[in-house]
Amino acid sequence: MSGPVLTRRGFLSATAGLAAALTLAACGSGTEPASSAPAGSSAPAAQSWTFTDDRDKKLAQPKVPARIVAQVGAAAALWDFGVRPIAVFGPHKLKDGSKDPQVGNVDITKVEGLGNVWDEFNVEKYISLQPDLLVSSMYIKGTLWYVPEKSKDTIEQIAPTAGIMLTGRSATQVIGKYEELAKSLGADMQGVPEAKARMEAATKELAQFKDLKVLMMSGGADQMWVVNPPEYPDIVHLMDAGLDVVTPSKVDEGGFFQTLSWENADTYDADVILYDTRTQALKPEEMLKKPTFAKLPAVKAGQLYPWNAEAPYSYQGYADFLEALVANMKQAKKLP
Repeated sequence: MSGPVLTRRGFLSATAGLAAALTLAACGSGTEPASSAPAGSSAPAAQSWTFTDDRDKKLAQPKVPARIVAQVGAAAALWDFGVRPIAVFGPHKLKDGSKDPQVGNVDITKVEGLGNVWDEFNVEKYISLQPDLLVSSMYIKGTLWYVPEKSKDTIEQIAPTAGIMLTGRSATQVIGKYEELAKSLGADMQGVPEAKARMEAATKELAQFKDLKVLMMSGGADQMWVVNPPEYPDIVHLMDAGLDVVTPSKVDEGGFFQTLSWENADTYDADVILYDTRTQALKPEEMLKKPTFAKLPAVKAGQLYPWNAEAPYSYQGYADFLEALVANMKQAKKLP
């Protein structure tokens, strides 16, 4: 696997021992997979299907795919558009059995789990599900997120795969591509217009915070990561809307972030700090134990707010994310 992928994965997996902490529910539970047919699907069963993904790969099948398997981020996006995958892979279940936030509104009691951590994908179960299509996001063109390198050739022989590119795009572009895919699969877009209007309204509100310098970061046990805005669709969207987000002066190999020791947490000035809320990242109370971080003006001023770093790429997902962000930013002020 290429260096940038490992670098990106290292950031997303952050803390050690994640694989042990997030255990996959036992396979072979006997649960019948839920139908993946979209609610209120208008696509006739006999209709042929084509879709060009972000690898510039034109997919074609004699009928619209019904049995869809998706990486959790892709599943969360498709679910909000009305498409119901039969199985997911990637972080979807926490240690206590509850739902990982990354899986969005997906009902994990109604889908099969093929893997819950990095490099875990139950190929045998995947084959048994007789999938029509696998969908995953991509951070690097041609590399399907959470599809293991060791088994990707086998996985891609079983059913067609579709990749949706994230890096170098705005959230609006990514959401639009998932919307295009969902429509091709027969989704009826129920609730989508209302959610799109909410997202657009919240986006407009961000302009009022243009005078605030914002740092977006994730915390690990021994280091923190300052994210590099152009590589993240959500941050591109925030900056397009008027937010002034810190861009690190130097980024690590792969380009996604700059790694800093906690002693150097004060490298960049900021009025507001947005922290990664995913399971693998340090919680605020843990980061506050780092003296240099605790002394930052934004932290002392209480202007430390959550960043949903993998909000579902749907209008619903981004409406929720942006509305919460606007509510928090309204509490912040410019610091001396």
